[in-house]
Amino acid sequence: MPHTETPGTEADPAPRLRWWTELPLIVLVYACYSAGRLLARGDVAGAVDHGLALLRAEKALHVNFEHPLNRLFTREPWIGIPADFWYASLHYLVTPALLVWLFRSRAVRYRAARTWLMTSTLIGLIGFTLLPTCPPRLLDARHGFVDTMAQYSSYGWWGGAASAPRGMGDMTNQYAAMPSLHVGWALWCGVILWRHGGTRLTKAAGVAYPLITTIVVMGTANHYFLDAVAGAAVMGAGLLLAPVVTRTADRVKARFVPRFAPVPADTSAAGSSIVSAGCQTSAGERIPRQRESRFGAGAEPSASPKDAGDGAPAAAR
Repeated sequence: MPHTETPGTEADPAPRLRWWTELPLIVLVYACYSAGRLLARGDVAGAVDHGLALLRAEKALHVNFEHPLNRLFTREPWIGIPADFWYASLHYLVTPALLVWLFRSRAVRYRAARTWLMTSTLIGLIGFTLLPTCPPRLLDARHGFVDTMAQYSSYGWWGGAASAPRGMGDMTNQYAAMPSLHVGWALWCGVILWRHGGTRLTKAAGVAYPLITTIVVMGTANHYFLDAVAGAAVMGAGLLLAPVVTRTADRVKARFVPRFAPVPADTSAAGSSIVSAGCQTSAGERIPRQRESRFGAGAEPSASPKDAGDGAPAAAR
């Protein structure tokens, strides 16, 4: 028997995401990201202690790759200058470009990818707040680091405050180094390119982009190697928590925003599309209660054919 749904109760398909609702959400998360970085810049002495602790841990583990990379970037302008442009710009260009590309051409995958990115970013804010860290370039010179952003500032728009434009250094937190969301966001971009790019070139870019970004953040003395590791760990945690965030958002939306509005049924005879208005009819009947109108109440003919008279049709069984 074919399944028929009661009119007015069909659930609408999942609503399509719209850019005018997505854009304010992304702007809100980025505003929280920027505000969180600013709130975490109070304890400079503690940030320096945390930076030196990371440096000591890396030396003990023999993973302090920042020193040789920073010396290379400082000595070779043809490497250091492009690296500074890479650090100062791609972070803010590639990530939103991939979000727009997913929204327009991979809409089915967009929501999960966006939720993963935003969840990881908010986790990173917790790290900035709980563990303000002085980057290598701001340590005392005796520790052997050179700020390449300051060294090559005449080639770009930035000054001595990392990638902030000249005169706007007070609007950024230079002690928000742990975790490195430059590396975290680059890893997100790499996964998106690898999974959804579809060509060998995009897959190669998906591998190269996070690797080069990791080298750049260390060579420019903006991050320690352990900052990069923490950035990757934050993205892993965000990936695991993203389904939970999505389900929670769906429950909240279902509670406060109904998915469909029931259509009130018209009970009038003229407007009803059901012939019997809910009454059952037997074979041969076209109008409900036909037998009552023909024979009167209590005068319904017997089911026996002989009681119906000669030539009368047998009752339908």
